[in-house]
Amino acid sequence: MTRVLLTGGSGFIAAHVLEVLLARGHSVVTTVRSQTKADAIRRAHPEIANDRLSFAIVEDIAQPNAFDQAVATDPPLEAVIHTASPYHFHAQDAQELLIPAITGTTGILKSVQKHAPLVKRVVVTSSFAAINDVFASSADKVYSEADWSPITKEQANVSPANAYRASKTFAERAAWEFIEREKPNFTLSVINPPLVLGPIVHNLTSPDTLNTSSQRIRDLVSGTAKTRCPPTGNYLFVDVRDLGLAHVLAVEKAAAGGKRFFVVSSHFSNAEIAKIIGEEFPEYKARLPTGDALKPGEYPTDGVYGFDNTRAREILGIQFRPLRESIVDAVKSLLPLGIDKT
Repeated sequence: MTRVLLTGGSGFIAAHVLEVLLARGHSVVTTVRSQTKADAIRRAHPEIANDRLSFAIVEDIAQPNAFDQAVATDPPLEAVIHTASPYHFHAQDAQELLIPAITGTTGILKSVQKHAPLVKRVVVTSSFAAINDVFASSADKVYSEADWSPITKEQANVSPANAYRASKTFAERAAWEFIEREKPNFTLSVINPPLVLGPIVHNLTSPDTLNTSSQRIRDLVSGTAKTRCPPTGNYLFVDVRDLGLAHVLAVEKAAAGGKRFFVVSSHFSNAEIAKIIGEEFPEYKARLPTGDALKPGEYPTDGVYGFDNTRAREILGIQFRPLRESIVDAVKSLLPLGIDKT
């Protein structure tokens, strides 16, 4: 059993990381922004004793020394998984995403170095956004952990999407630079997922509070996208359950230290998602886009980039779920929220 700090425990990805940590026998302290969020997580895990699941309130990860108290636990921490970072495309100012992403990531590394001397591994959630070059032709490109987004601070201000890409790129670079400069007692592993699909397990009360990647499924089932399938945008996905496992395996496996992991299952398009929903949930078929309305969700005619997930498969040992399983389980988990009634 390892004593692990998990940041952002109420989030879409972190909730699955927490499920895996507990299932594999680890002891977890998870940070949340409020006692209300802590209470919701506790209610979801009534069978887990307090000595295996406890909480630390961190209201603002961008504040100096935000994680100092959270990392100074008794018994002491042995590993940290940092998932807390904003993910949305609605920022009016790039700094809304850049500051918490960069400061939160470097801040937790500093806190661990100062106050958690027994920590041997820190795992940080980054993104395909820190790998992908959206400014280059993608038809013949095969992406791997060797690639980095070339986005600049100037480009970050062009659009909310660029702000997000920059936040993930600059935060991850800052983390690796910290390791190189400070040479702490712990090693760093970074997980770089593309679009994350699959079932929700975190506490939600309304379809309006869904994480960004689940909103496309909501819009298809509800009929919001019937007249025009949303553009796919990112043509790679990973199931959130595989991603949760990847984070935990990056803690458990010594060979994962000092490495990035491009954690990706396969290609997908929103048109494929619509097709799967129509086949598996025929009661919603009339709400789905058809014919020309499907075209925005299809693959581009000049091709799409490839991927190399060898490192995640060979070092972490991940066997990735197919798209159909992810979509079916996602829809099943979302229906209790009333997405078919919106």
